[in-house]
Amino acid sequence: MILVCCLLFGSGTSRGVSMELADRAVGLILTLTSLSIFTYYTFWVIILPLVDSDHFVHKYFLPQEYAILIPVYAAVALICFLSVFIGYVMLKSKKKKA
Repeated sequence: MILVCCLLFGSGTSRGVSMELADRAVGLILTLTSLSIFTYYTFWVIILPLVDSDHFVHKYFLPQEYAILIPVYAAVALICFLSVFIGYVMLKSKKKKA
């Protein structure tokens, strides 16, 4: 995707211009992804309970229990990843000092 954007808009005369364009493309993709997830989750948690349970829209969403479980598991995974990363950085910095 980034390569396509760079080819469409030209690589520019310097490397900084192409990197700026690539950064903007990545930023756009991340923004659209975040907005899509936020909209889906908001509709799932806030609006879907107000809709009749036999309505066709319910087949596009997971059961309500997952509305809590998925963010909890994601938060636990994030905390674990950050803990491992911080521990790795601390061990690496101790080795540099010694």
